[in-house]
Amino acid sequence: MGMGMGTALLTIAQARVAVMAAARPLERECVAVTEALDRVLAEDLRAAGDVPGFASSAMDGYAVIAGGPDRTLRIIGESRAGAPSEDSVGEGEAMCVSTGAMVPAGATAVVRQEDVEERDGAVHLAAATRVGADIRSPGEDLRAGALVLSAGTRLGTAELGAAVAAGAGEVIAARRPRVAVLCTGDELRAPGESLGPGQIHNSNAAMLVAFATRCGGDVRPAVRLRDERVGTEAALAEALGRADVVVVSGGVSVGPHDHVKPALAALGVPEHFWGVNLQPGKPTWFGARDGRLVFGLPGNPVSAFVTFALFARPAIAALQGLAAEEQLDVAEAELGAPARRNPHREQAISVRVQRRGGRAIAWPNGPQGSHLVSSLLAADALAFIPPGEGDHPAGTIVPLEDLPR
Repeated sequence: MGMGMGTALLTIAQARVAVMAAARPLERECVAVTEALDRVLAEDLRAAGDVPGFASSAMDGYAVIAGGPDRTLRIIGESRAGAPSEDSVGEGEAMCVSTGAMVPAGATAVVRQEDVEERDGAVHLAAATRVGADIRSPGEDLRAGALVLSAGTRLGTAELGAAVAAGAGEVIAARRPRVAVLCTGDELRAPGESLGPGQIHNSNAAMLVAFATRCGGDVRPAVRLRDERVGTEAALAEALGRADVVVVSGGVSVGPHDHVKPALAALGVPEHFWGVNLQPGKPTWFGARDGRLVFGLPGNPVSAFVTFALFARPAIAALQGLAAEEQLDVAEAELGAPARRNPHREQAISVRVQRRGGRAIAWPNGPQGSHLVSSLLAADALAFIPPGEGDHPAGTIVPLEDLPR
């Protein structure tokens, strides 16, 4: 699908659907749960046993037999967390117990330490004690065999805690996608390198490598390509040989020094689309070969950032097993200030999102030119502005796509 005159450009939504249709979850692997942060489960995780596996104390205090008020009970020992007592509690007796410790046999309640008076090896209970007070029952949190986490869940901090509590030492997750980042341009120089006339620092390399890493990709340092055909084709061939996702910034237009499209054609990568009705990012290219996904992104930094966020990011997540329907849903917010519309193209503008009561307000993040990388600073999300004449008024509800920070 070309970008020539008379050819209808894909909408953002159509382009995203086309990308997601080509992204299939990668093979599974076994991952130590301690190394599984941000990995995506490839199969359901169930509790290996009851959690907790025994009746435990919810408080520091004394394990007793439930009964009436005004009792004095002899202290017979202690049950600590990880060191349960083998003794039983009988009538007239109490046992020291710490939070999380196993409740000793015979005891039917726990009395909080602050609710008793201890003296001469005994405790005095002024109030009555009900059966089960401050005792956590076996399986109160999770029952053996219960579904804890479903396949397709990304493992955050709480999910890792739940997985370990459920007895998991390892989890089954999709392999992390290998991502290759290539940046084209004779004018590009390394970070911090002194610049000659017409030269710029290669900000896209650091930005896109970091973005792909934040998405869960396994990413090597970026490769810089000079504006010549042979080297471009060789580097793309190498990337296609090792990576699941190839991201190229620059070189996807039709100028005499744009070699990416012909190089990909020579390497047998079918074009799925070239051109999206989007500002910034119209000349975005996408193709796939043998399960490898290739994204040709514009060279301007804001265009590269926006198109990576809209197209490459959900694809990298889908390769890890996140469902498309979970990724293409967007939030909404109220536009805080007017936004100038493009007569023909939908815009993705960077915004800061403020919460005021139950309202979310999206404030455009300054000038939005495709070359103005400063417009991305402090941005929380992309807001989508439909095409049209004049301004999109403040107060209008706009869809949002959250951005990583």
